[in-house]
Amino acid sequence: MERKLTIFFTSDSHGYFAPTDYARSCRADTGLSNCAANFQNDGNTLVIDGGDTLQGSPFTYWLYSRSQARSLVPARLLNLAGYDFITLGNHDFNYGIRELERYLDALDARCLCANVRGLRGVEPYAVVTLENGLRVGLTGVTSHFVPRWEKPENIEGLTFTDAFDAAREALAALKKQRVDLTVCIYHGGFENDVESGRLLSDSGENQGWRMCQELDFDVLLTGHQHMALENRCIGGTFTCQPPDKARQYIQMDVRVGSDGVSAVSRLCPAGDRTVPEMAEYLAPLEEETARFLDTPLGHLDRALPPREPLDMAANGSFIANFFNQVQLDASGADISATCLGSDVKGFAQDVTVRDIVATYIFPNTLKTLRVDRAVLKAALERSAEYFDLDETGALRVSERFLKPLPQHYNFDYFTGLEATVDVRRAVGDRVVSIRYQGEELPDDRILSLCLNNYRAAGSGGYPFYADCEILREQPEEISEMIIRYVDRERDITVDPTQWLHLIY
Repeated sequence: MERKLTIFFTSDSHGYFAPTDYARSCRADTGLSNCAANFQNDGNTLVIDGGDTLQGSPFTYWLYSRSQARSLVPARLLNLAGYDFITLGNHDFNYGIRELERYLDALDARCLCANVRGLRGVEPYAVVTLENGLRVGLTGVTSHFVPRWEKPENIEGLTFTDAFDAAREALAALKKQRVDLTVCIYHGGFENDVESGRLLSDSGENQGWRMCQELDFDVLLTGHQHMALENRCIGGTFTCQPPDKARQYIQMDVRVGSDGVSAVSRLCPAGDRTVPEMAEYLAPLEEETARFLDTPLGHLDRALPPREPLDMAANGSFIANFFNQVQLDASGADISATCLGSDVKGFAQDVTVRDIVATYIFPNTLKTLRVDRAVLKAALERSAEYFDLDETGALRVSERFLKPLPQHYNFDYFTGLEATVDVRRAVGDRVVSIRYQGEELPDDRILSLCLNNYRAAGSGGYPFYADCEILREQPEEISEMIIRYVDRERDITVDPTQWLHLIY
């Protein structure tokens, strides 16, 4: 007898609940409230989310910095959308255990996260029986890199274990329950290219390929990488991944019969319809957010428009200079490094809160490290990998920063350190000069470097930073530092220096 299950799956919505383009302040065909308008539950359906729900949009910035409702709002919205199960993403820990537990307490959906212990409201796995009698066993795991990225006080008392090991243990427990179908919700992506199978990273941050090859889950729902992936079967496991910001969701139709399991998944657009109850609930909150985001704070001596990522990396970015300027002011460090998101809004001369939270999109805090020339050269060499030359000798972005997804945010812009890079040379040997205060930096000179906590943990291909001595940690989010800096200074002159020089 053949039985069917339909899964509606979202992940990495990052606070995009409403159909709103916050950068342009207009309606857009995006958001969980639009995705949910397409969910149809016939009793043989599961609505599932893969985490990174609470952080990442101007709306959630306002919500967690100004509103008393905070975590109750996302919970209410997921309840209205009809979610059955969720797992946790690394960014769901950004506001601390108290806020996360408030969210889980208010949530109708069950939270499955087998590799996090000590958090109220979390289960390692669950078994549900559909109306057609199909017994479905589910578990969830999140990237065990959370302790490397998160502020210690936000996860104090929690234990994170290896995601692969926890998934394997949960699978064994589910099989003892004699389920017909096994599903793993993984807030993580693929360490191998899903087309060729080529290893892309062995850091352990993403383990999806290994889970498909070495574990025999029927379905693996993935996230974290923001990679649009549909209708893929790897090692006998049916897998997929939606992009971020609730622009699309996954519909997976699963069939379980005497001949085994088959599944077809497809990426579906959020569309232009909104769940009426969600729209009604969001309307006054969105009005408050808009007023907050459009409040002018200060004035720059020049507008800071974005350009193409390659152009900014090669020729310098005033936006990055401005961020580094704020970081140096806040930290007192000798030099600073920052990165830009893949989609950069930029600044008009009159700076609003909307400009800031839409341009500095990361929930990062600031760390200051003790570094020498060897560390700085390694960092500059990693960023120099961003560049490649085509057959005509023209500059282009290396595939290392484009696959399995665009990673423009892993290119770092420095201030206070003048570097010359020869792109014609081999990767790893491109940095030909590092100058500090007008002189070549000696091997034994020690400097203090401020940078975001994500990079300071060694993420993004900078593992050597993790071994550096931490001189200072500042728990305030960098976006809030920028807001405070602009509000204090009011009239700001942006550093015009081009700190990187390319030869090609």
